[in-house]
Amino acid sequence: MEQHSREMKPESREPKAERQKPRSESPEPGFQIDHIGIAVKSLTAAKRIYENLGLAVSQEETVPQEKVRLVMVPVGESRLELLEATSDDSTIAKFIAKRGEGLHHICMRVPDLAAAIAKLKQDGVRLVSEDIKTGAGGHRYVFVHPQSTGGVLLELVDGGH
Repeated sequence: MEQHSREMKPESREPKAERQKPRSESPEPGFQIDHIGIAVKSLTAAKRIYENLGLAVSQEETVPQEKVRLVMVPVGESRLELLEATSDDSTIAKFIAKRGEGLHHICMRVPDLAAAIAKLKQDGVRLVSEDIKTGAGGHRYVFVHPQSTGGVLLELVDGGH
């Protein structure tokens, strides 16, 4: 019996996490989560929690064509975008009236926005608007309709900006 136990392979002493396969990298370099958009009734109230956590909050910026005022909160390699409506007829005001405050959209940075849009259109993906717009920080962006993304409003922003 003693001989049998010697022939058994000893258990690995590596921690379990180190034995797991590493996550594969994105097949397309340059794609990243840029930010997560959160619709809020009041920027002043909403940004307080992040400031209390010790996170830096950007200066407020207004995007007139979207009828919003916003701040960015950097978190790791991404950011939270807190969005407050500046008009009752803005998309954010309508969103809050229908669903309340909360997650509004996810924004992905793409290496070439024009090429990404062309590919999506070729594949029949529905966009909220055909026009590339310029938003906060001078970033060029477009929104992909939730009907084409499993119910999530997806913003694409030009990583080549």
